[in-house]
Amino acid sequence: MSFSRGPKKAAPEVETNVWSCTSEDCGGWMRESFSFSEEPECPLCHSSMEKEVRVLPEVDH
Repeated sequence: MSFSRGPKKAAPEVETNVWSCTSEDCGGWMRESFSFSEEPECPLCHSSMEKEVRVLPEVDH
């Protein structure tokens, strides 16, 4: 017996609010809905972060 999952459908992409690291040497970012504070610091380099909008795959949470 064989099982085929078939082609996976790509998640639709939507404009998403994110926090982005302000350090030029760091590419850290996180979805705003996944942050635990109102003004988070970068979990990678501990620099301040700023809000921006990116087009990302939609996630359910």
